[in-house]
Amino acid sequence: MRGISSPERPVGNVGGLSHRRTRAVLVVVAVALMTVVSAVSGLNVALPDLARSTGATQTQLTWVVDAYTVVFAGLLFVAGALGDRFGRKRLLAAGLVVFGLAAAWGLVTDDPGQLIALRALMGVGAAAIMPTTLSVITTSFPEAERPRAVGIWVGVVGGGAVLGLVVTATLLQWFPWNSFFGLNVALAALGLVGTLAVVPDSTDEHPPALDVIGAVLSLIGVSGLVAGVIEGPERGWTDAVTVGALAAGAVGLAAFVRWELRVEQPLLDVRLFRVRGFSSGTLAVAAQFFASFGLFFTLLQYLQFVIGYSPLRATLCLLPLPFFVLPLARTAPRIAQRVGFRRVTPLGLAMSTAGLLVIATVGTDLVYWRLAVGLALFGAGMGLAGTPATTQITASLPPSKQGVASAVNDVSREIGSALGIAILGSALNQTYRDGVASAVAGLPAQVRELVTSSIAVTTSPQVARFGETGRRVVEAAQRAFVDGIGSALLIAAAVVAVATVVTWLLAPSPVPVEGTGEAASSPAADTEANAAAGAGPALG
Repeated sequence: MRGISSPERPVGNVGGLSHRRTRAVLVVVAVALMTVVSAVSGLNVALPDLARSTGATQTQLTWVVDAYTVVFAGLLFVAGALGDRFGRKRLLAAGLVVFGLAAAWGLVTDDPGQLIALRALMGVGAAAIMPTTLSVITTSFPEAERPRAVGIWVGVVGGGAVLGLVVTATLLQWFPWNSFFGLNVALAALGLVGTLAVVPDSTDEHPPALDVIGAVLSLIGVSGLVAGVIEGPERGWTDAVTVGALAAGAVGLAAFVRWELRVEQPLLDVRLFRVRGFSSGTLAVAAQFFASFGLFFTLLQYLQFVIGYSPLRATLCLLPLPFFVLPLARTAPRIAQRVGFRRVTPLGLAMSTAGLLVIATVGTDLVYWRLAVGLALFGAGMGLAGTPATTQITASLPPSKQGVASAVNDVSREIGSALGIAILGSALNQTYRDGVASAVAGLPAQVRELVTSSIAVTTSPQVARFGETGRRVVEAAQRAFVDGIGSALLIAAAVVAVATVVTWLLAPSPVPVEGTGEAASSPAADTEANAAAGAGPALG
């Protein structure tokens, strides 16, 4: 067993890469990552056209989106371990092939059942791609350049979601809904060519036995939890399917933890969460994506249903986000080196909290400068906190375990995203239903149920034909929806605020550097401090 602070041995066949080669690797990794991120965010813009063209029910639409997330989240731990064992370049290339072929299937089908199946298959490819991109960076780049490369990785994750929305919305101005899959195919092909050309291969020279039981339990646990969270708002939290999925997830995760504590060579040594940098980084990442994907989910509906913007104009309103996320994610490592990781991550989370509170004040008439200020604050906080949090996670494990470290980072993102959409969406729906209930009392039962279930119906002739009564219903629905947005974003702000405090308390303090009297603020120093204190587990 090798302690976490022990000297690191060379990994696989990765030697000293030239500066030009590392830049090329970073570009390829960014393209591969954008392939995954755009598939998560972009489909939301195409859903209305998809529903009209395919006749998909609301439940089918939900699973067209979420089959991807469930499979993606459930396989991340397994994929990270396979990359460590069989080669990160091979796994990245295989993931891009599977992803691209599944997306190509989407270009030629309009059957909802097939769309659900192919999205699940895209999730398999994405699980192989996303953790591998980060582990390629952490095993290929010199230690001095690694924080900057991780910063760019975080920037692509944060800003890429909005850019994916913009590109998809632009395509839909001239092409049908399935042009979204054409974007996926093009990015996967480009990433595959680059991977084969410039990405170096790396493996663990002495891989442990593959933890098959741990892999299966992690798949059951994570997939069950995510599926239950997704089904809760749609079916109800007491529905048998929801309860069954959540119970399977809870039992699976509990069994996974128990097994990982007993097995000699675990898939994930759960004792690693004793390392304060690792646990605080994981919490920070989960909280950020809880808020950000919940924000996308609610805000895009507000801009289209209440303000009346087209998909393209609605997505353009979000552009302040990438303009703040991307540059700050790149400079955050330098800021953290200067003032300390313990200060930078909570500061970023606090800025994101402030941004959410500003956005929560939106009304039925859009005051865009206020929205832009809120988005700028939220984006700046995400860029400032994201890189240090991710760096703390990856720095907690040696190079031979970077696939698993990347998987933990990505699982925290996916679970945070799923919880954000489910919980904030549920809060929005409940507030909307309560607020519109009295206004629709005089409508026929069928129309009343339609309006109560979705604000989208208020723009249809079914409501307009009621004249003045219909106009009052539309106004009440818009007010109720805005109140729902406010409630949802206040919950998001509360979650991120709690994460701010807990992260500040958990994050390791800088330790003095021998002979200088100064404090070391790097994640590596934080990790070694924890290991010296007995907090870090030994890794097989």
